Amino acid sequence: MIEAHELIDNDFLRQFELKFEDNLAKIEYSLQERKIFLTKLIIPESIYSETFQNEFIVAVLKHIEDRNLSVVPTSPEIAKFIRKNRQYKSMLPVGVRI
Repeated sequence: MIEAHELIDNDFLRQFELKFEDNLAKIEYSLQERKIFLTKLIIPESIYSETFQNEFIVAVLKHIEDRNLSVVPTSPEIAKFIRKNRQYKSMLPVGVRI
């Protein structure tokens, strides 16, 4: 579903953006040294589904992994996703548990 759409890293607004069906889904972040703090997940109700949310998070995590950054999920939804999907726990910095 998401593969056909382009994930944009808007570093000016410090958010990942994905346009889908004339809506904009966003994950806001803060970048500090080699860590990226994922602070807020915003998906409009008109396009929200758990499948869409999970695919959006996976796309963002893949982008972050390609940049070789550690992830600190401060957004409850993203922390819950990483808790359920253990393969992403290796992206957490040393000492961070969720």
